[in-house]
Amino acid sequence: MDCILSYHMNPLTCGVARFNKALADRLNLPMLSLFAPEAPKFRRPLISLKLSEFTEADADRLEEIVDHWDARIEPRLFLHDWTATPVEAKLLRRAKTVYCGNEALVSELKPLHGDVVEAWCPGHLFDAVPFPEDVDISVYTFGMAHKVRADYYYQLHDLLEATGKSYCLYISAAIHEGRSLDDSFTAAYEELKEIFGDKIFFLGFISDTGLYNYLKRCTYFAAFFGSGVRANNTSVNTAMQTGAVVLTNLDEHSPPDFVHLDSLVDIRQCGGRLPEDRELLERIAARGKQVAAVHGWSPLLHLFREREPELR
Repeated sequence: MDCILSYHMNPLTCGVARFNKALADRLNLPMLSLFAPEAPKFRRPLISLKLSEFTEADADRLEEIVDHWDARIEPRLFLHDWTATPVEAKLLRRAKTVYCGNEALVSELKPLHGDVVEAWCPGHLFDAVPFPEDVDISVYTFGMAHKVRADYYYQLHDLLEATGKSYCLYISAAIHEGRSLDDSFTAAYEELKEIFGDKIFFLGFISDTGLYNYLKRCTYFAAFFGSGVRANNTSVNTAMQTGAVVLTNLDEHSPPDFVHLDSLVDIRQCGGRLPEDRELLERIAARGKQVAAVHGWSPLLHLFREREPELR
């Protein structure tokens, strides 16, 4: 590979852009916009994208670019989702290798391409400086604002109430490019306020330093998903590698080493009670860090270098 091509470019507003920037830095490769004038000069780009984030006009623009590639270009793909659009099909046909961010994508794309590789998206913090903070039971959650799910938080509220202890929920958010806080987050946050009342605190757009400290100090880190947690959920991977006890939801496509009461806590298997024993939580956090290392940067870079001789 000779460059990383990305749709969004701001790592503060897009998880895929954050992954692309961190990967480019670690591989010592340039990261460019898909639509940058100099992008066609590269012959072996890794195109890391999530087409569901594209506007219709930009998807058409990408398709036109692909149609005009000459035979010397040998793109690689890193797919963060798959929507089976015509431009994705064209990218797939041209790709030398297709890296998939999770196992569900692998199972979908293996019949469509001869070289599909299962990969993942490690978490990444651009800055990590500790600071002290005193809390009782604290739950912290962060992620893209438009993806906040309120339904699982009703269950979380009941579990926290059942402890009989004082607690609070801290929430911070990022906003995807092309979206705003008003139209993507406000309704979900208002519902969370109705659930938790004065026990919820919105932290706004938090820096990596703040994120690191909340992850280090919280009792649980909560992140819930429509189906289940995936290997390319960078928020969960970041929390685990920082040593937080992750509270999430699992399904059959979750990584096999994401195990309830071993490396994390599955809210659907709690049976009405959160684990509170300190030694148990410390063991879960320690095991979670081990699992995060398996899904970390070193194994991912090894995967790329093993398959891309020019990176060795």
